[in-house]
Amino acid sequence: MSIAVTGSIATDHLMTFPGKFADSLVVDQLDKIALSFLVDDLEVRRGGCAANIAFGLAVLGQRPLLVGAVGRDFDDYREWLESHGVDCSAVRVSDTKHTARFVCTTDHAMAQIASFYTGAMSEAREIALAPLVDRYGPFDLVVVSPNDPDAMVRHTRECRDRGYAFAADPSQQLAWAGGEVIRDLIDGAAYLFCNEYEAALIEQKTGWSAEQVQARVGTRVVTEGPAGARVHRRDEDVLQVRAVPGIEAVDPTGVGDSFRAGYLATISVGLGDLRAAQVGCTLAASVVETTGTQEYALDMELFWGRFAMAYGDEACSEASAVLGRV
Repeated sequence: MSIAVTGSIATDHLMTFPGKFADSLVVDQLDKIALSFLVDDLEVRRGGCAANIAFGLAVLGQRPLLVGAVGRDFDDYREWLESHGVDCSAVRVSDTKHTARFVCTTDHAMAQIASFYTGAMSEAREIALAPLVDRYGPFDLVVVSPNDPDAMVRHTRECRDRGYAFAADPSQQLAWAGGEVIRDLIDGAAYLFCNEYEAALIEQKTGWSAEQVQARVGTRVVTEGPAGARVHRRDEDVLQVRAVPGIEAVDPTGVGDSFRAGYLATISVGLGDLRAAQVGCTLAASVVETTGTQEYALDMELFWGRFAMAYGDEACSEASAVLGRV
């Protein structure tokens, strides 16, 4: 199954301040604020929703095509992704802008001061899918994950107009989008991914009920954090999949992306929604126990052992026979 993953590609620069920001703030002088904090450390992590999803797909044996826009500072990141099996040949490189960057300082009280530089991501709106199909052949699925807003709308409309099956994953971009835009982003999707809050936000902003949303998509997958996930399909019973037990959560960043990767990797090898959600939950467990969205090293023997413990030997035999053999 050929999968193209469109969306954000970014680096995260994360710092820690040992004190409290509040101790340095003078309330009646905030209009003149000029502060500098001496931080303890700096962690530079690879990120971006599309890159995270593509990485997870590749770890499970797929060869996804990553589609997005980056700066000339992408070389090391490109090498990392390609070394793990992600095809980066369709990534657009900006002549003038840096790769999108998230810069965040967290204090001892877990308060944060952060900035997000969109950079080259704004050029993703210039990417058309049709030339990629001409170059690489037809895609079985196009994932439209959080990205430059105009790029998300363009990719979605092109998928609908040209008959490309697509998975809608608006997630973080639901906050800015109005009802009309959200309706445009999800209508006709083969898959719609969201968490519980996002599902409610979609209904609130679009004015559609859950049933009306379902009528416009093929399969609606709602993640529920520690509770697992549920899968809604037209005219079929809801599938409820529990999370993997015994998780020692370290960092939730990128967990939703890894679930999507596990789910789509399983669908791509011909297994159904139940196994897909189970694999998604198992991959998500590996990520939540690791600091960083792409820092997990997947030992397949341990992965399938954990899967079997959570979902049974029969489910494990079926999934492991066709998935993740790299």
